[in-house]
Amino acid sequence: MANIASQEKRIHRAERERLENRRYTSAIKTYFRRLEAAVEASDAETVASEHRALVSRIDHAVKRGALHRNTGARKKSRAARLRARV
Repeated sequence: MANIASQEKRIHRAERERLENRRYTSAIKTYFRRLEAAVEASDAETVASEHRALVSRIDHAVKRGALHRNTGARKKSRAARLRARV
């Protein structure tokens, strides 16, 4: 355990940031599953709206630093390929 006050603060801050990043990545996974389900159902309108929402979440996570920009680009590319299947 940390003996210095600034170390304790840094540990708490790191935990807070980790949880915030988890919220972003978890939401992206959820939206990706929703997109996959819409593609399986072959509902073009739902696929379009889910894709828009997913790309928006990915862009926001990259902007906040929860995802690396190359990771975000890769996820957006995979989502676009999924969308093109419909």
